[in-house]
Amino acid sequence: MEYLINISYIVASVLFIFGIKMLSSADTARKGNALSAVGMLIAVVVTLLESGLSYGTIIAGLLIGSAIGVVAAKRVQMTGMPELVALFNGFGGLASLLVGWAEFAKAGNFEASEYPIFTACAVVFAILVGGITFTGSLIAYFKLSGKMSGSATIFPGQKIVNLLLFIVLLVVGGVFVATGAAWALYVVIVLSLTLGVLGVIPIGGGDMPVVISFLNSFSGIAASAAGFVIFNNVLIVAGCLVGASGIILTVIMCKAMNRTLGHVLFGTFGATGGKTQEVEGEMKAISTEDAYYILEAAESVIFVPGYGMAVAQAQHAVKELGAILEANGAEVRYAIHPVAGRMPGHMNVLLAEADVPYEQLCEMDDVNAIMESVDVAIVIGANDVVNPAAGDDESSPIYGMPIINVYQAKTVFALKRGQGAGFSGLVNTLFFRENTRMIYGDAKATMNALVGQFKG
Repeated sequence: MEYLINISYIVASVLFIFGIKMLSSADTARKGNALSAVGMLIAVVVTLLESGLSYGTIIAGLLIGSAIGVVAAKRVQMTGMPELVALFNGFGGLASLLVGWAEFAKAGNFEASEYPIFTACAVVFAILVGGITFTGSLIAYFKLSGKMSGSATIFPGQKIVNLLLFIVLLVVGGVFVATGAAWALYVVIVLSLTLGVLGVIPIGGGDMPVVISFLNSFSGIAASAAGFVIFNNVLIVAGCLVGASGIILTVIMCKAMNRTLGHVLFGTFGATGGKTQEVEGEMKAISTEDAYYILEAAESVIFVPGYGMAVAQAQHAVKELGAILEANGAEVRYAIHPVAGRMPGHMNVLLAEADVPYEQLCEMDDVNAIMESVDVAIVIGANDVVNPAAGDDESSPIYGMPIINVYQAKTVFALKRGQGAGFSGLVNTLFFRENTRMIYGDAKATMNALVGQFKG
């Protein structure tokens, strides 16, 4: 049975790897997802074949978890996906923390000499990373859902406090490994949970998508550590895959913002913001009727979606307008910035839901190369990723961040609910440019109004 389980774990791991590989292409993504699911099914089934398991507890957990999952899947809107992903990350970390604690509790009071040092180290590591992931993800959830301020929360000496807390955590963890003292493990648990809170509250604004990706990586690392605790090979492999892919995505997103991961984690973006910035000129509004005449004559149109599109659930209306413009002879593209929205791939998910052709989705560098020839760029609720201040205002927190250069288009339509700043609190100088016209109101209503103008 042990050989059968290990061979099955190898098969599951191979399916995970091929599944992730297939996710890199839109044409094979669904098959890759299904392949990975089959691998997880194999891993779960063969794990349940091990002896000594409490099947009653397992079944109860499956029923409760499935019920919660079904309710969440039915009730959570696409606008709530970033918060849901944050919770997924957090509870993954909590599961790893509980695995580490349960392994210790199973042994009872023990002397360090009777407990393998490697296992003790794995327990501490699983609890440390899992605890940070759990509370850090909860803070990310509260920020993204608006239950607490989305800007950075800082206090004097915060970095020093976090550093000292981390050092104390390592020291106490070393004490547990050396002595096996129960009090040391519980201190590690408390400090890990505390560090997760203190580590994420100073991060805010446009850095939140990077934080979500980073915490996702942490949840994978925590799962891998839990695998070492209970000597489960497939959990180790799956955790490493999630951790590695999360780190790669985090690095890609940091590169897209022209920032280092250290600056994201310790730079307190959004603590001061640009709410007091003064910009010359004024925002010039335009009606959907007048916008229609410009679009009707346009030969090339680029949509730049942002969180405003997600809030308004406007992706289907955007797709409909894009199809009408194509039928009218215009070339239509959708420009996706790597950190648009509030989680990695947020805009891609929304546009895919609306069945926007994948070949029309363009990366930032591709559209920037042709932006000067674009007749109309339609910005739908995006802010930082199209803010020219990133290139011409050295005092701006986003200075140096690569953006989609919509200001180079012949005409820019900016769809906003009002005149306030975006999630990061920065004033967007794009809205004051001579070639920019503001269309105020709900993005879905605006898109439908434009569609209605074309349908006459």
